[in-house]
Amino acid sequence: MYTKLFLLSLCIALSIADEITKENNVLVLTKDNFDEAVKNKNVLVEFYAPWCGHCKALEPEFAKAATQLNEEKSELYLAKVDATVETTLAEQHGVRGYPTIKFFREGKVIEYSGDRSAEGIIRWLKKKVGPPAADLASVEAAKSFVDSADVVVVGFFKDQDGAEAKIFKNIASEMDDFAFGISSDDAVYSELKATKDGVILFKKFDELRNEYEGELTEDNLKKFLKSNSLPLVVEFNHETAQKIFGGEIKAHNLLFIGKSSPDYESKLESFRKIAKEFKGKVLFVTINIEDEDHERIVEFFGLKKEEAPTMRLIKLEDEMTKFKPLTTGIEEDDIRSFVSGVLDGKIKQHLLSEDVPEDWDKEAVKVLVGKNFDEIAFDKSKNVLVEFYAPWCGHCKQLVPIYDELGEKYKDRDDVVIAKMDATTNELEHTKITSFPTIKLYKKESNEVVDYNGERTLEGISQFIETDGEYGKAAPDEEEDEEEEKDDEQAKRDEL
Repeated sequence: MYTKLFLLSLCIALSIADEITKENNVLVLTKDNFDEAVKNKNVLVEFYAPWCGHCKALEPEFAKAATQLNEEKSELYLAKVDATVETTLAEQHGVRGYPTIKFFREGKVIEYSGDRSAEGIIRWLKKKVGPPAADLASVEAAKSFVDSADVVVVGFFKDQDGAEAKIFKNIASEMDDFAFGISSDDAVYSELKATKDGVILFKKFDELRNEYEGELTEDNLKKFLKSNSLPLVVEFNHETAQKIFGGEIKAHNLLFIGKSSPDYESKLESFRKIAKEFKGKVLFVTINIEDEDHERIVEFFGLKKEEAPTMRLIKLEDEMTKFKPLTTGIEEDDIRSFVSGVLDGKIKQHLLSEDVPEDWDKEAVKVLVGKNFDEIAFDKSKNVLVEFYAPWCGHCKQLVPIYDELGEKYKDRDDVVIAKMDATTNELEHTKITSFPTIKLYKKESNEVVDYNGERTLEGISQFIETDGEYGKAAPDEEEDEEEEKDDEQAKRDEL
């Protein structure tokens, strides 16, 4: 009786599985088959929107990973849900953005935290259902492991229960960036040229291998792996963005260049050679200006495509600071001199500024740029209201008629100036704008700066001016909330 029930249940399960449509070996899930598809199985599910650019970029990598797992006859599966159609499923699983990726592991749900390449997806999944570090018990297993990915990490420990081996395993459990292996076999030591216990990072670029030196601690090992796992020169794209901005190195030298440029390879070689001199201090990154996805980045740095190849260096500390070379060359000496100059403090922060328009004060709303901002805004004889805007911002566009009317209302007042500044093409050393529109009052006599947090109406902003910044002034807790929102906006800009 038990056998009959088991076989019957198995047939039903297989029948349901057969009914699930597949696209490139990715299961297509709906509200009708979702629960059965993930029940007691290991399924990575992508909730996507057909129009989402990030989802479109992920699609071929997701399919590639699903196909490889299928060829391996793995019990790991990849599936997708069109969240714009299966809205009930999306709401049930807390989908708030696209793509949202969750791993259903035998009834438990884990947020996906790996990178979005086929290799990264497979590595992450196998680590979640297996040991954090693969057991390399033979030379064949070790050679296959080292050849399996661009970057792998091998721990050599005669005593795999010792303190250092435990540190290695802890890091292997924590880090999803690459695959970890461990061995105590003498033949493996010999084959991989490990002369002692320790950790070696193997990679298919630059130095090909890096051996960890010094006392083994979790923090130091993590820094060692993050520092050496990236190429000397990293190409910026969807897959590398998180590694670039989430790494330990906060100074990045960016080379803006077109891949089809006839001198691309020679410039890249010069860039790579100098990158080696600054390894561990500055990360060298290339940005392909011919990629449409990078147009906003080029705009953010105030560049025009015809200026390429050119460099900019950024420091990601409390605030992002940008630096511009003193020369236009991209030869080895130019690159070395630029990076050294920034690190030594000889090259000062570069702030974007347009030229002062000839008719900047012709209209009721005055036009400020970086070059005339301080002169106008810090005039102690006047209350100066400034709107910091972005041309592409929808809320800023809605504010235009109200702000123009405000300008007309105060155009005959000698003690009030209504002004605006495009904060995407003009920057100020003393004021960082990260959300749009931002409205600030620069008070006469004291030059105190007050943020406006009231309704964006003619009446509301007028009262803000008439009360010397008291009406609509951001309260302390509101300022904290605003700062959090601005931090979110900065994070979005950083992801560029």
